[in-house]
Amino acid sequence: MNNHQRLSNLIGLAQRAGKVISGEELVIKAIQTGKAKLVFLANDAGDNLTKKTTDKSHYYKVEVSTVFNTLELSAALGKPRKVVAIADAGFSKKMRTLMN
Repeated sequence: MNNHQRLSNLIGLAQRAGKVISGEELVIKAIQTGKAKLVFLANDAGDNLTKKTTDKSHYYKVEVSTVFNTLELSAALGKPRKVVAIADAGFSKKMRTLMN
């Protein structure tokens, strides 16, 4: 199992633990309120969503990862999503180590 698969599994685990915020508006709100520790944005998401998410994340200093496409991100969560935020420091720390 490679790091990409481990990362996908970890997102699913965080989802089951209730530490994932998914959906465009909820993620933007989580970034603004400081709840989002790490944001996963599908690398094939639309221009508007990509710009809005990256702009907010840079302003509030939240890391954005584009390692997954829409299909992989949706599979990890079990529902169709283009952007998700991880709202737990422990999960986000482990995910960062898997991405490096």
